[in-house]
This record gives sequence, C-alpha cells and structure tokens, in this order.
Amino acid sequence: MTGSSSPRTGGVLDLRDDALASCVACGLCLPHCPTYRVTGDERRSPRGRIALMRAVDEGATAPDAEWLEAMDTCILCRGCETACPSAVPFGELMSDTRAAVTRTRQVPLRLRVGLAVLVRPRLLRGLSRILALLQRLHLLPGRLPLPGRLPMRDPRQKGRVGGEVVLFTGCVMDAWQPEVHAAVEEVLEACGATVSRSGDAAGCCGALHAHAGLEGAARSLAERVMAAIPEQVPVLVDSAGCGATLRGYGSLVGTPEAAAFSARVQDVHEWLAADIDRMPAATVGKRSTVIVQDPCHLRHAQGCHGSVRTVLAPYADTVELDDEGLCCGAGGAFSVLQPELASEVRLRKTASIRRAMATTGAEAVVSANPGCAIHLAAAGHVVRHPLEVVAERIRGKQGGAHGR
Repeated sequence: MTGSSSPRTGGVLDLRDDALASCVACGLCLPHCPTYRVTGDERRSPRGRIALMRAVDEGATAPDAEWLEAMDTCILCRGCETACPSAVPFGELMSDTRAAVTRTRQVPLRLRVGLAVLVRPRLLRGLSRILALLQRLHLLPGRLPLPGRLPMRDPRQKGRVGGEVVLFTGCVMDAWQPEVHAAVEEVLEACGATVSRSGDAAGCCGALHAHAGLEGAARSLAERVMAAIPEQVPVLVDSAGCGATLRGYGSLVGTPEAAAFSARVQDVHEWLAADIDRMPAATVGKRSTVIVQDPCHLRHAQGCHGSVRTVLAPYADTVELDDEGLCCGAGGAFSVLQPELASEVRLRKTASIRRAMATTGAEAVVSANPGCAIHLAAAGHVVRHPLEVVAERIRGKQGGAHGR
C-alpha cells in the first residue's frame, strides 16, 4: 500500500525490500506493542512479526494458522514506529502483508458484512435506528461495541454548500455520534469559519477496508471521497482513524492528485491550534479537568496529538496518562474480531485512567476517535470528544449548534 518505487522482494508477500530489511531486531519496540505487553509472546511483537514476514516471503516457512494468527492479532496502532530508532515502516509492512494474505484468504464473514454496510450510508442509518430501538428495549447484548445511546432519528443537519472548510463526516461517526460533528461545526463557526460537510457523497474513508488488507476496496473508496470533495478546500477531520487514512491516500492511490488531496487534510485540532487566537473565550460553565487519551492514529500516524492540548487549554485543565500513549485496544474492527485480546489491552489503559482519576479528581476522558471512545466507555468511563468540551464552554455566546 505504499506509493514508493523502491524495489520489492519478489517473494511470496512481495514486500518493499528496504522496508523489510530495515528492522535490526533491537527490541526497543517491545514495550510499546500492546499485544506483546499482554501476552509476552515474541510472535505478538513487531520484531517477531517482521521475522515471520521475512520467513514466509523467502519461502522458508508456510503461512500456516499460527503465522496467520500472529498477523491477525496486530492492532496496527503503530506505536512501534514512534519508538523505532531505525524508522521501520511497520504499518506499511503489515498492511502489505495483509493485502497479500487476502488475495488467497477471505476476511471473516462478519467483517465482510460490516464493511458492506459502512459503504451504504442509508442502510447504515436504517440499521442503526433498529439497533437504537433494541437498545432502548434492553434487547442488545452489552458486549456489542456500540455507543451508550444510539440516536433514534436521523440527526444530521442540512449541509451548507461551498464552505471555507469541509468537515469530513465519514460513516459510523455520522450515524452513531452525530453530536460530535455538531459540536465540531459549532466550534469552527465560532472561530469564523464557514463549514460544509462531506456527507453521503463521500461516505466511508476506507480505513477498516485498508486494515483488513482489502486494498482494492480501500482504493475505490478513496477515489470516491476525493471526487466528492471540492478541490483546494481544506479537509478537516474529527476522527483520528479517518484522518490518518485520508492523509495516506497519496500512498494508497499513488497519483499526484491523491498526494495533493492528502496534503490538504488536517485533523481539526491541528487546524484550530495553528491560529489559536481565533478561538472564542469561554462564557459559560466552570473549567473542568479532563484526562486526555491519545488515539494511536493521532499520536503515531499523524503526530499531531499535541494540538488537542493546545485547543483544550483555554477551556479545561488536562491530565496526562502514565502509560506513554499505549494503545487502548480498540483498533478499528480489532475489538470485534479479537475481543478477548482487545479487552486485555484495555485493562492496562483503564488502570492508567483510574490512577489519573485518583490523583487529580478528573471525572471524564477525552478522545478524538470514535472507536477509542466506544471501547473505553464500554469499560465504564465517561468519554467525550475534546471539541464537545470546548463547544459547551463557548455555547452561551454562540447560541449552540445543537439548538439550530
């Protein structure tokens, strides 16, 4: 899934040769790998997985069930990339490996069904309303990865045509957490920006398709997104996973047009932090204390997690976790496909959150990614999007998107 012209191995997996060779097996990645931390199994570490990739690529071993399990249990958090002194592009290696695997093995049926729904916005909203009804009747198993209260009605606002910026609304977040988009739009408008929404024409970004190794499907979705969004307009994203995917379109699609599109994508906090003086003063409510949980795709893939602190600073006191940004275990569809391992990984994050609450009195967590928010809320935490906190503090002056 890389646009690099570097030579490939020509082996079974056909990985980029210099990427595969860049790992020197130093082991500095091990403490930053969530699956290695909970299992202690070298096959569940970046170093171990790369060794397994090399063995299969060279034909020294076959991709048996054990080998596939090692690849399937990677969350793709990319925490190892941040820690690696050799700049090993582990995310690229894993994505290319999964793409090679899916050419001979189908992804699980439940994932195929879920991905098929994501790319059909009307179907997604219709099924979501059914789930909302079942949720209110207490007929849904508590283990399902759903928000605490799905909307019963279609809560989307009529989008403006021709805004100064485009807010990418995606698929699941648009259907399940529309209040986040409303809060983000409220903050952007309070800063003087006119906002249009990407809407159904753009739809799903293809993040989960790419994670599953469905490279062709991810590329098709990327082309649809790019065709639906006007040229030259900044594209702002309030979901870390979507943002990382949109910023990777240049590599995924491999065209100058895709690279130009990726260059104008920004996380919404990054865009706001670049001119923090335009943020309005807080006018209502008291200053709260919130714990910041960094989504992996904001911290490791995009590297702009500091912007969340910058944007929150005028409105709330922020508390850092003591786990050095370790993954929470959500990982897109990971918590659905690997529920036991995802729960074990989450235990470390929730322990860190509880320590922070005990010492600071903070009662809420903020996370700029829907998957992380849902996964952590399922463990009993109050989780909000950072810009929901900001919107509440400025609402007295601006009137509020929720009331429009």
